[in-house]
Amino acid sequence: MSVSFYSLGAVEEVTGSKHVLEVDGRSFLIDYGAFQGKRAVADRKNRQIDISPDKIEAVILTHAHYDHCGLLPYLVKNGYRGNIYATPATRSLANLIMMDSAHIQARDAEFLRKKAKEKGKEFDWEPLFTESDVTVTSNQMVGISYHRPIFIGPDVKLEFFDAGHILGSAMALITVYEGKENEVRILFTGDLGRKNKPIIRDPDPMPAADYLVLESTYGNRLHESHDEAMAGLGRIATDIVKTGGKIIIPSFAVERTQELIYYFHLLQDAGAVPEIPIFIDSPMAVNATSIFQVHPECYDKETYDAFLKHHKNPFGFNMLSFISNVEESKALNDRKGPMIIISADGMCEAGRILHHLANNIGRKENTILIVGYMAENTLGRRIKNGADEVKIFGEMHPVRAKIEEINAFSAHADYKEIGEWLDEGDDSRLKGIFLVHGEPDAQSALKKYLLNDGWTSVETVKADQIYTLR
Repeated sequence: MSVSFYSLGAVEEVTGSKHVLEVDGRSFLIDYGAFQGKRAVADRKNRQIDISPDKIEAVILTHAHYDHCGLLPYLVKNGYRGNIYATPATRSLANLIMMDSAHIQARDAEFLRKKAKEKGKEFDWEPLFTESDVTVTSNQMVGISYHRPIFIGPDVKLEFFDAGHILGSAMALITVYEGKENEVRILFTGDLGRKNKPIIRDPDPMPAADYLVLESTYGNRLHESHDEAMAGLGRIATDIVKTGGKIIIPSFAVERTQELIYYFHLLQDAGAVPEIPIFIDSPMAVNATSIFQVHPECYDKETYDAFLKHHKNPFGFNMLSFISNVEESKALNDRKGPMIIISADGMCEAGRILHHLANNIGRKENTILIVGYMAENTLGRRIKNGADEVKIFGEMHPVRAKIEEINAFSAHADYKEIGEWLDEGDDSRLKGIFLVHGEPDAQSALKKYLLNDGWTSVETVKADQIYTLR
């Protein structure tokens, strides 16, 4: 029996996760996510299908972030007809995220068609997929709970372990059997979370595996502590009251937004910050928050007790408002501060956050608060890196707002947390670690750290290489 592994995406970069496990020529696909970065480059990369859909025996989805699930409808549109395995919460969230992407693409196509017509040019850009493709994709998704092993092929078993990254996120342990005696175990972490995050549980300990395919997003970074994050939020919120401005927070609609709501709730309950109106201006975040409410099986004990036993809603309080339509969103432009606006997309590449940045980044009384990872060549990365001006909707805007960053909100483990997770796991049969989902500097730093920590076989995955696992 031959078992090998290679990657089609998230190779020496962070977005576009696509990994393939080959078992005697049969392909099992782990994630099929969208690449995010420069628009033309992203569109070109996302239209490439480097594996024949009819060759894929099964798809395994680790979690619902766009860079892990975003191209599944495109795969289905191009002929994939098999099962897509995911946890129940991931199935719910992925459907929401994929449908939102279809909406955005349809709007982009309409906008580009209009602009082309005005200039007397032909329009030749089409969305990657439509809402109908998302519906078909959703019907192919099979919900599998944590710790419920299932055979996805005659000799291939899948078991999900909690990755502690976002609601429903999972590590995928794939066991390949050769007869009754021999087996090879490969663990794909997806995105590995952190201990002591609010709402969701800590990552499960690493189960026994022969090979580990490990994410490395923050391989060269250490996160701030929970207390530092709370103090930072409190300081920034207090400062905005003094300036009378607005805090604009680009945030992923799933997990990060709900976590920020939770933290602001705690701060206002404790009287640590003034009562400031907070607006969640993202239809997807509103819907995602509703999905959180119906998946208590993913909660940590504190949230479970508060939400289910004591009926205290961690996702709602007096100063919080959810924006449901475009008119309400536009009205925020004319509303005087102080106020806080949390809006998607988290990397500032699409969605209502672009309108809020266009209207507020040029005002010195405002603050842009970065709370998550910004991939290379995204608007969010340019803002984070201190650009003097940025292009939004084709127009240049001077950056006069204060730019702040809090690292503690990242849902990715940093290099120390990755090391601790490895040290506390079952390494009894581990033969090799493969690093994916990280930029070169982060991967180089993490590889060095792990080797110094005693792990003897650590490789950075390359795009054109096949790795034999037995």
